[in-house]
Amino acid sequence: MGFMESAKDAAEATGKKIGEAFDDTKERVSDRVDEMQADAEVRKAEADRDAVHAKNEYKENLRDD
Repeated sequence: MGFMESAKDAAEATGKKIGEAFDDTKERVSDRVDEMQADAEVRKAEADRDAVHAKNEYKENLRDD
């Protein structure tokens, strides 16, 4: 039975390692998605800032004329 137990232990260790690798990959993908969403929010905020700045400049130019 020593060989069977060794094989069983090896199979369990392999299964555990595969599960950990899957969990790590899932976490990496989730982290990347979070990062991409944060980048998109930053780009939107910058675009909003630029639009407000352009609008304010336009209004200021109208006041000057």
